[in-house]
Amino acid sequence: MSYSQSPSHSTNGLHYFAEGWRLISRPGIKRYVVLPLLVNVLLMGSAFWWLFSQLGDWIPSMMSHVPSWLQWLSYLLWPLAVISVLLVFSYLFSTITNLIAAPFCGLLAEQLEGSLTGKPLPDTGIFGIVKDLPRIMAREWRKLAYYLPRALLLLILYFIPGIGQTVAPVLWFLFSAWMLAIQYCDYPFDNHKVSFADMRSALRQHKTDNLQFGAMVSLFTMIPILNLVILPVAVCGATAMWVDRYRTQFVRS
Repeated sequence: MSYSQSPSHSTNGLHYFAEGWRLISRPGIKRYVVLPLLVNVLLMGSAFWWLFSQLGDWIPSMMSHVPSWLQWLSYLLWPLAVISVLLVFSYLFSTITNLIAAPFCGLLAEQLEGSLTGKPLPDTGIFGIVKDLPRIMAREWRKLAYYLPRALLLLILYFIPGIGQTVAPVLWFLFSAWMLAIQYCDYPFDNHKVSFADMRSALRQHKTDNLQFGAMVSLFTMIPILNLVILPVAVCGATAMWVDRYRTQFVRS
């Protein structure tokens, strides 16, 4: 694909997610994939091993809150309960993983953008990332501050009989998709010091496409084995989207 920064209408969120899988093996980029990949394998692998050992106790406990008038729907509500746990858990641990791996993800996005555009960023390399580490961590906490109050509100819905087993999982999936789009698109935006508010405003201009991208990341985060490599894939896909859709808006030639 030629990154001419004039994408066709076919380049939706699904396209950029697929691009992420292709770009992780791009010549000159693979070595920058290793560190975020290792962090993701260690943390997500351990977390999901523990989760699947606990599901047998958690799901019956959740189903005990289903009101009697919805018992006839238990064959549908049981898989929704499983999906709800996976959604909440996968986003929680992907957030922790991204917090730890943020400097490496920023470096991967930086190197990939330079490869796609032929215009390396200033302060390229690990030393530039180390120097910028306090600001990177502050940005991660800014995302967490945006996420937590909204997540807590949705979690409260899970304890409302009926709503918690039907509506809440759908709302959580949409919210997770939006937050994952923010999480991964933020790396290339932040490399150019674009404010968090300006980034959210830009992403809302293509909200459907960004929800598609985030939804695919969310789905693959719940799939064992594939979720171990999803972090660098998502960073690469989001960086390709930045180059095509947003770079000319924020970066002067």
